[in-house]
Amino acid sequence: MPRIPSPAIAAAGLVGGYAVARWTKKRPLGGAVLAVAGGVAAREWQQAGGAKASVGLTTAYVAAFAGSHPLAKKIGAWPAVFSVAGAMGVASWAVTRGKA
Repeated sequence: MPRIPSPAIAAAGLVGGYAVARWTKKRPLGGAVLAVAGGVAAREWQQAGGAKASVGLTTAYVAAFAGSHPLAKKIGAWPAVFSVAGAMGVASWAVTRGKA
């Protein structure tokens, strides 16, 4: 079974977490999706780049989630979520490309 690349996991966690929270109207459920995807991505980052990469990218993942909230006030919710998901995907790719 092929592995899903960590940039896709991270981006999907941010988008999926928001989508689940919005459509179910249950923010904790969206948070669970966000957390599970973040955990899976962190494990992949650890395997691909070691502890420093994993800690740095996990910090960026949490910052992207937090940063999407004020950004949403300026550009709207979905554009903010897609923006931070794209940025997180690029950051993950940049750190882990060619590894693992």
